[in-house]
Amino acid sequence: MLQDAKKKEKELASWETDLKRREQDIKRREDALTRAGVPSEEKNWPPFFPIIHHDIAKEIPVPVQRLQYMAFTSWLGLVLCLSFNVIAVTVCWIEGGGVKIFLLAVIYAMLGCPLSYVLWYRPLYRAMRTDSALKFGWFFLQYMIHIGFCALAALAPPIVFQGKSLTGILAAFETFSDNVLVGIFYLIGFGFFCVETLLSLWVLEKIYVYFRGR
Repeated sequence: MLQDAKKKEKELASWETDLKRREQDIKRREDALTRAGVPSEEKNWPPFFPIIHHDIAKEIPVPVQRLQYMAFTSWLGLVLCLSFNVIAVTVCWIEGGGVKIFLLAVIYAMLGCPLSYVLWYRPLYRAMRTDSALKFGWFFLQYMIHIGFCALAALAPPIVFQGKSLTGILAAFETFSDNVLVGIFYLIGFGFFCVETLLSLWVLEKIYVYFRGR
């Protein structure tokens, strides 16, 4: 038993030594990346519950920081639109609109918020940081799809469950005649999607002008 205890103690000491060596190796790599000017991707935003890495002031060149802040505002605007869309459709569901439109609205929000970040905001962030033409090209492609979705949402044509899963103008007119409260919510949602579409077009134009003149 004494030999087994000594053997386990040696194994534990060896394991601790190996762990310390690995920690030191990781630290050396991180220090080397920092000295080389490669920023870390540590999650730091939002501050109260970090889920993404975001530090425009430190990582984006000063001349284009304003453009990046504009694009970030556009992404936050989409998050607001989809979140309010869930609220408005929930009111419609409670007033007898059916559960299907509520489930669709939740799907739009749960997919739209993270996908928009991954597909166009993060590529733009990295394009601004590295001046990569390939990443700029990917951003333009995905951002135009984003604008198309916002315009479709602002219109909300009756193509899926009478279009009531999106708070567009057509859905607002339809719901307003049945229930004024629901119609008001849908009109507010329509306003949000309109503002987001116009803001996104403005951001696209400004970034395209910068890309052509860089």
